[in-house]
Amino acid sequence: MTTRVPHIPAPSAASRATDRPGDTSPFALALLLRRAHWRAAAVMTEALRPLGIELRHFAVLLVLVDRGPTVQRDLAAATGSDKAGIMRVVDDLERMGLAVRKTVPGDRRVRVVEITPEGVGLFDAAHVAAEPLAERLVAELGPGEPEQLTGLLTRFAHPAEGEA
Repeated sequence: MTTRVPHIPAPSAASRATDRPGDTSPFALALLLRRAHWRAAAVMTEALRPLGIELRHFAVLLVLVDRGPTVQRDLAAATGSDKAGIMRVVDDLERMGLAVRKTVPGDRRVRVVEITPEGVGLFDAAHVAAEPLAERLVAELGPGEPEQLTGLLTRFAHPAEGEA
C-alpha cells in the first residue's frame, strides 16, 4: 500500500524560514529566539567557566535557591531535563559539594535535593562574575531597551493563565 502525501503548496523563496533580520516566515520568531538563546548561553557559559560549573549545573542551583529542597523529578521538569540527565547533574553537584541528596521521610525511593552553603556561595559568585558579561550582551541596545526586552520576554515566556 502506498501512502499519498497531500499536496502542499510550495512557499515562495521570500517566505522560506531563516533567522535573518526581516524574515517574515511563520518560523521567524522561534528562529530568532533560538539565535538569541545561543548568544546568551555562550555569554553565561563564559561567566560560569572560571567557577567550574556549566549552565546545566547553574540551572539546578537556580531552582534550589528559588524553591528550596526539591525532589529530582521536579528538578527535571523545572530545568527541561530528563531523569538520567538530572541525575548526572545532581551527581556532579554532590561531587563538588554544592548540593546533597536526602531521603524523604516515609518514601525511601524519593530523593530531595538541597543546596549546600557552598552551593549558595557559588550561586552568588556566579552573579558577580556574570554582571560585566551581561552588560556586554545588551551593549548594542539603546537606553531603556534592555528593560523593555526583559519585560517582553517575561510576558512571552510566562503568559497570563489561559493565554498559553
